[in-house]
Formats: sequence, structure tokens, C-alpha cells
Amino acid sequence: MSKLTTEKLAGTAKAPQLTELESTLPSSWYISDEIFALEREHIFMREWICVAREEELPHPGDYQVLEVYGESILLLRNESGELRAFYNVCRHRGARLCATADEAEQLGEDSNDRVPLKGGVVNGQRIICPYHAWSYDLDGQLLRAPHMTAEMGLDVSSVSLHYVGCESWGGFVFINLEPEYAPDFSKHIDATAERFKRYPLSEMRIARTITYQVNANWKVLCENYNECYHCGPVHPELCRVVPAFREQGGAELDWERGIPHRDGANTFTFSGTSSREAFPGLNEDEQNNHKGDLIYPNLFLSFARDHVAAFVLHAQGPAATQIDCHFLFAAHEMNKADFDPADAVDFWHLVNRQDWSICERVQQGMAARVHKRGVFSPMEDWNLDIRRYVTDRIGAHVPPQFGD
Repeated sequence: MSKLTTEKLAGTAKAPQLTELESTLPSSWYISDEIFALEREHIFMREWICVAREEELPHPGDYQVLEVYGESILLLRNESGELRAFYNVCRHRGARLCATADEAEQLGEDSNDRVPLKGGVVNGQRIICPYHAWSYDLDGQLLRAPHMTAEMGLDVSSVSLHYVGCESWGGFVFINLEPEYAPDFSKHIDATAERFKRYPLSEMRIARTITYQVNANWKVLCENYNECYHCGPVHPELCRVVPAFREQGGAELDWERGIPHRDGANTFTFSGTSSREAFPGLNEDEQNNHKGDLIYPNLFLSFARDHVAAFVLHAQGPAATQIDCHFLFAAHEMNKADFDPADAVDFWHLVNRQDWSICERVQQGMAARVHKRGVFSPMEDWNLDIRRYVTDRIGAHVPPQFGD
């Protein structure tokens, strides 16, 4: 579905005036391990990427161990309630500080060839290395290295865990794996924050999460999300709720004001209606129209008057992407005895699976030896923005053989 992205932006919602065919990125950029390695280094290591919702770590001492593009990251809430992120590695000998949930389960009492280890985040107050018991506070500062003294050359106050950039907006947590090179987060998010300021994102809660494994490149998923030329053939149920998605091939959609539902409909459900109240403070367009955003490189947001569908992408390889789809609702609606998100969740689950299926077909087809590049039609104008985003970041590093 066509979405207004963070970089099209600078305040306007006008699509590029594409009146003729434009080429896509080379097909090799979607299927090559070498290209994916460049994207990992120059996009996912250096850009702000969404990894969680704040509500998943509600209390001081709460933490998660994240696998982020081959790096183990410790995300936690410190004793002051602030979010912090670190590489999950001790400054002494490099041991992992905390096990992942899967590793902890595998090292349970029934394991025959490994045993559980002490350490990790202890009592919600300290991070202790399981190897030599070096201990850190929840801001990453080394507190104690047993049996080591200043006379040996260790200045405890000068040692801390390797920091990861950590920011939040709208209840979403973003990290940057190379904080010394990180772009300014406010510039990254301010345009989106302004456009959707009337939606109470930070106050919403996850009612349900569905995790999908999709055999397609992350850019294919972004391009699919960013156009509605495909909506008529792929999403008949969706187009019954929002007929504009199939009219003129999904062209000339006004994403600044949002896309109107059919008469009598105002949300994304099979009926186009819901008994849930609209979020307070929405303007007239937001009460009746669907709005969306793509926050590069890995967060899709789709806004309805009563819920938000948030898609967090985890690129796992040139042809593999995990997608966590969070369904967000107002807390006061979720507290009602008769709250049931199924009308929205079931609708989205169908639309999502339609998208994933067609994206996998694209991925399969691009691997054909005869397919060198695709084309963008005028109805896919926003995808020029994705082409530019990727080219700006890796284009100078791509070997010549991947140019066609």
C-alpha cells in the first residue's frame, strides 16, 4: 500500500512528478549476499532502526537481549527509568554478558551438554559477567573487577560497556549501532512526529503481535508498501473498504490528508466499521481517512481512527525478512471487558499474507537470469525515494559487476 515516507518529506506530501517509466535498482541488488553485506554495514549499522516498543520494558531493571544484524545487543531500562542499550560483551575478555531467551531455555536443567551460567542482569540492579564477575551498573559503568586494583593499572571509573545509540518516539525504541556516526535522531523523526502528532502513539498498547517470516528482500517489502498499483489485483477486500486504492491504478493519492474510506466506513476492518471510539483529538480527515508512513529503514506505520498497525522489519539476508506486526490500541479500550481486536487483526492478517505472497513471487522472479532490472510506472512514483535512499548509502561501494 502506498505510504508517505520520512525522506519524501521536508514538509511536502507531493509525489515526484513521474510521467514515464523509471528503472528499479539492479535485480542483483535484491539477491546478492555481497550487496546485503554492504547494506548491513552502511544502512543497518549506521541508521536509526526500530527494535521494540517501550511498553515491552516497563520497569527499571527490565531488559531484552536482541539479535540485531549479527550483533548481540542488551536493551534495558536503568534505575532512573531511562532506556539504555549496549553491545552484549564484557570489556574484560569479551564474554557475552547475558544469554538470549532461546539460549537460556536451551541451557535449562534438561540440557545434557551445557549448564546454566550465573551473571547477566542480576536483581534488576547490576550487569555481571558470568566469566570473571566484572560488574557494571545499568548505565554501563564498570563498578567492580574482583581481585584487581588501581596498582595493577585498572581505573574502574574509565571503563564502561560499549554504548549503542538509543532513542524513542511514539512508544517505539530506536537504536544506532555506531552512535559516533549516528545522524541526528530529531531530524530523522521530526517530520513524521509533526504529521502524526494527533495520534497518541506513545500511549497505545500492543493488543496482539503476529510475526511473519517472508522469503523476500527487505527492499521488495518497502517498495510494495510504498505503492498501491498492486492493490486492485492483490487486495480486493482492502479495496472494498478503500476504493481509491484501485482507482486509476492507485495513482494521485493524497497521503498528507489521508485516503478516504468508502461511504459508511472509517477504519480497517472487513465491515469498515468498529464499535471502538476514535482516538481523541484527531482532525476531520484523520477521523475518516487512512494514513501511513514508512520510516526508513525498517518501520511501517498504518493509521486508522481506532488502531495502528506497526510493522518492524528485520532483514535477515538478501531473500529473508522477519516482520513483527504489532496491533496498537488505546489503553482505555483494551481495559474494557468486551475488548476484542479480532476485527482489525483478522483483516490485517489477510492483507498482510496477500502482500507477503506477492513479494515472494517478486523475489523468485528477480532471480531469473534474464531479469536485470524492473521498471517503476507513474503509479509507483514514491519508490524513486527508496531507490535514492539505498543508492545514496551504498552506491559508492558497489562493485562494477553489480551495476547492471
